[in-house]
Amino acid sequence: MVLSLNALHRHPWGRWLFWALMFGGSLLPLGWITLQAVQQQLGADPAQVIVTFLGIWALRFLWVSLAVTPLRRLPGMSWVMRYRRMLGLYALFYASLHLLAVATFILGWRPDLLLRELTERPYIIVGFTAWVLLLPLALTSTKGWQRRLGKRWKQLHALVYPASLLVMLHFAWLIRAGYLEVLIYALILAFLLGYRLYLKLR
Repeated sequence: MVLSLNALHRHPWGRWLFWALMFGGSLLPLGWITLQAVQQQLGADPAQVIVTFLGIWALRFLWVSLAVTPLRRLPGMSWVMRYRRMLGLYALFYASLHLLAVATFILGWRPDLLLRELTERPYIIVGFTAWVLLLPLALTSTKGWQRRLGKRWKQLHALVYPASLLVMLHFAWLIRAGYLEVLIYALILAFLLGYRLYLKLR
């Protein structure tokens, strides 16, 4: 099955099909939460549901973008590298929506509340710092910037590792129920970062 997907991706129309599916599929979470909001199906605290939902999907897209490196080493999976940039940009996209949702629905864009949250609440500081670290990665994700920066491009894009750790800490700090979900995401991140460390040491 994997090999057939790789063969399909070699054809121009196959690449366009994959791109459309990846691009459109990545917008499905946003479409779903929008539909739920329009239909008033978000429960008693819709603002918190929207904020949490967008934050979790930002985390998921970041994890999936990190998973491209181990996936590409599997037989017939080299084509996934074409979508690492897209997945990383979607991670920042959902993280930005998460940040906007907090500012809009939770803080009401009040300057005093925004300043207090960004200076006094550790989980907000950690999450905002992660978002700031992801910004230069998105801005320099093109091939043009890769050529301009040369070796420094890889050094700059290594910021994704501390950013992912900060995202994990932000998520763990905010959890209010059981910690099973936090443990699952933490184990996945540990594997993804540990695999990179293994490759570097090897």
